[in-house]
Amino acid sequence: MARRLRPEGDDLFATMPETPDFSHETMLIERGARIVAGVDEAGRGPLAGPVVVAAVHLDPHNIPAGLNDSKKLNAAQREALYAEIMASSAVAIASAPPGEILSLNIRGATLAAMARAVRALPCAADRVLVDGRDVPPGLPCPGLALIGGDGRSVSIAAASIIAKVTRDRMCAIMDCDTPQFGFAGHKGYGTAAHLNALNTHGPCRHHRNGFAPVTALLMRRTTVVVAG
Repeated sequence: MARRLRPEGDDLFATMPETPDFSHETMLIERGARIVAGVDEAGRGPLAGPVVVAAVHLDPHNIPAGLNDSKKLNAAQREALYAEIMASSAVAIASAPPGEILSLNIRGATLAAMARAVRALPCAADRVLVDGRDVPPGLPCPGLALIGGDGRSVSIAAASIIAKVTRDRMCAIMDCDTPQFGFAGHKGYGTAAHLNALNTHGPCRHHRNGFAPVTALLMRRTTVVVAG
């Protein structure tokens, strides 16, 4: 497996943790697969914003060095790898907005977005590696679920980076739309600052109405008080 090397002296990745590999992809290729894609999501846990999914088919001869679970990388590393992945790989991105999450629940919305991302790839995948326990229904080809896949497969790791960077950028746009919530900082997660803003301002259109803290506020704000 050829890997593109970075120039000597570039220390952005000097403290890179142990990385995933291409072994799962190789196994599928040896069994007849031609196009193997990795799929991962970002944003299942936040109280606001979409869940974002990426599907990535890496060029086996041009795999960016330093791919890893996006949570193990800092923002600068993710941004650098995002640019490399987009330049060298086949990529598709899909999202599920708060309305879809409310309709399908977070698991259903995530799986639906995963299937959309795979179907949107510019090259038709014939095998898919998915982070987690579930193979999404509606895939156009067989899938293999890998628990902790973003730390085991470089294709899934690449997808995790694309999904994370994309979602972070979407949160920056949400922050411009509703700056009182500070989405650019906490990315919609239930931090103390976010919960305080929710209590002060109430939910906005970016919030997930089916998530407990948001639901509690909605119920409180719409309770009808009957005079005695």
